[in-house]
Amino acid sequence: MNRLLYPIVASALITIVPFLLTFEKGQDITRGLIGYEYFALLLLFVFLKDKLPTSLRVACATKQSMFKSLVCVVFLSVIVCALLAVAWLDLQNLLAIKGWATGWYGVLPFVTCGLAIAMMWKVKPFSVSAISFILFVALIAHLFAYNQYAAQPLAQFPLVDYMSRTAPKPVARDSLPESFRAKYFTTDSATITLGFVDSTRTNVLVLVESWGIPLDSNRFAAQLRAFEGIPMQVGAHHRMYSRTRTAEREDLIYSVSRDSTGRRDTIFLPQVLHAQCVKTQFVYGGDSLVQMRNKYIRNMGFEETFFGISANSGVEPRTDRESAALLDSLLSAQDSALRFIAWTTLDTKFPLQGFMDPYKIDVAALDSAYTERLAGTLQLVADLAKKHPEVRFIVQGDHNPILSPLKFQEKFYKRWVPFVVLN
Repeated sequence: MNRLLYPIVASALITIVPFLLTFEKGQDITRGLIGYEYFALLLLFVFLKDKLPTSLRVACATKQSMFKSLVCVVFLSVIVCALLAVAWLDLQNLLAIKGWATGWYGVLPFVTCGLAIAMMWKVKPFSVSAISFILFVALIAHLFAYNQYAAQPLAQFPLVDYMSRTAPKPVARDSLPESFRAKYFTTDSATITLGFVDSTRTNVLVLVESWGIPLDSNRFAAQLRAFEGIPMQVGAHHRMYSRTRTAEREDLIYSVSRDSTGRRDTIFLPQVLHAQCVKTQFVYGGDSLVQMRNKYIRNMGFEETFFGISANSGVEPRTDRESAALLDSLLSAQDSALRFIAWTTLDTKFPLQGFMDPYKIDVAALDSAYTERLAGTLQLVADLAKKHPEVRFIVQGDHNPILSPLKFQEKFYKRWVPFVVLN
């Protein structure tokens, strides 16, 4: 086992020397004791070095042995170059932290790698299986130690650090900027409807499929133009989960309690309103079996449901225009009953029609189609609000376009959705 100390010390030499020479008093940088990539490359170096013939006469004895020697030399050269490359990247990682130029520090990889190779020259090699086992144990030991004491990791991963440092950084999408918060009301609450429902008149909750807050504030302002001329309050709230089914449930929660056994008991707003003789209705243009709406919608207190035709039957689901016409007929009924209607839209549900193949999607074309369909749905809602000014409309996104291609998802904030209260 003593020979295992040589690659450990050699890899520690390459890792620690540039760190110590660039160390400044007061800095707080965790640094591994050995370089994992160095350790692996040095073990491979010793293995291949042992395959070289001991003399030039033996190397030239036959064409086969000569070819074998040439292959070993090539692979050894590759390993040495890889060792130098990783050491150079490691040095650049250290200098980048401080913003220093390379300068004379550029000689360090050549000096440390040269000393490490000299240390390994007389070391007896390990077998391939032994090398694999050693690297596996070293990785597990590092992870275990790091879990116990993260301030001083056992291993350093220069190549991984470099790739992480130089990788393109995505736009921060987890929180809304102050410019947005200054202009619109924002809340972390997942429940909006309960705070805006008016029990003295008919209310309509509209969950707009895949309507999220875009990073481009001008895009959001353009979407709101559909509601111009209608009394409204605009804001944004945070969804806990990016699922339509969850949005339909969490936004209609009235209260949550637990009984003596600890079992959770949830009361939904439609249940409360139904008990107050308000007519509760639910509209969805798709199949009732999708996400098991045929079961949980009625359990939430909706006494009447209107679903579209199943796409599996060969008939297209009801479009948002058709659902809006149905909603208009419900609001125009002459029974004078107060209503609470929830409508989950469908036109902007991903994958969009015409963009079903995830490997052949033109993101620009997808963006254009989504924008057009969303504008159409919002205009339908605006037209209903204008036609029925006595009805309060609570319009909000169910989630950001989480099921769309990644390039399109990156145009929206994560889990933040808009809401607009009309009339």
